[in-house]
Amino acid sequence: MTREIILTNHFLCAMPGLQDPNFARSLTYLCEHSDQGAMGIIINRPMDLKLGDIFEQLSISAEDEVLHRIPVYQGGPVQAERGFVLHDDNHSWDSTLSVAPGVSITTSRDILEAIAQNRGPARFLMALGYAGWGAGQLAQELSHNAWLSGPADRDIIFSTPAEQRLIQAAACLGVNLNLISSEAGHA
Repeated sequence: MTREIILTNHFLCAMPGLQDPNFARSLTYLCEHSDQGAMGIIINRPMDLKLGDIFEQLSISAEDEVLHRIPVYQGGPVQAERGFVLHDDNHSWDSTLSVAPGVSITTSRDILEAIAQNRGPARFLMALGYAGWGAGQLAQELSHNAWLSGPADRDIIFSTPAEQRLIQAAACLGVNLNLISSEAGHA
């Protein structure tokens, strides 16, 4: 049996043929991947929801109006009501997983309070929900060409405009997704 390649800290670029509405034209950052399964955050789907709405819902006060306008992302279809903050520091909040040097994911309220008080990470992305795969499921989807995978780039996560992230991530792998047909080829 072949050993599955571990893709933690990698991007999954949805291939044009991937029609599942949860993942079509998505860019997912894989936070965890093992032989037990995988967990990631879709990073290119801003919602109508803003960070100010989250602060209001959690009764967190934030003086900086710019923070109130930061988009919240649809991180995936699993636990869509749960918040995840991808961030660029390795500070240890109450519930933080260090994914790679300079990238962590936190699910605890303390990071949101710190962000509201301008004591949080310099760069972050707030998402609701996550994408999850069971044991072997991601490997199977990769073998069916549903995804293109490659090493993640922090600048794409935190600095590239959301609408350009998928194209930029694929371009880092030398692929122009606009030139790939969504139709399967038959010989």
